[in-house]
Amino acid sequence: MRAVLTVVGKDKTGIISTISTFLAERNVNILDISQTILQDYFAMIMLVDVSKSTIALAGLSEECSVLGNQIGMSVHVQHEEIFNAMHNV
Repeated sequence: MRAVLTVVGKDKTGIISTISTFLAERNVNILDISQTILQDYFAMIMLVDVSKSTIALAGLSEECSVLGNQIGMSVHVQHEEIFNAMHNV
């Protein structure tokens, strides 16, 4: 199963490292990644494979919110189909 993870917030050193380590510790594989800096703001979207994750998607979502609070960023994950339905015009 694939999911979409988004990270948005004020740019700072170590964001990609922090998120990547967080995912690796939960056996979530990064399939694709796009990130950019818009002036002082960091924006990243990842397509991840959660099929071998050590935690269910709902739990991963909760932990992403906690991580976001810890690093001062907005970090969200949702099932790929839900993401696509929400962003389909």
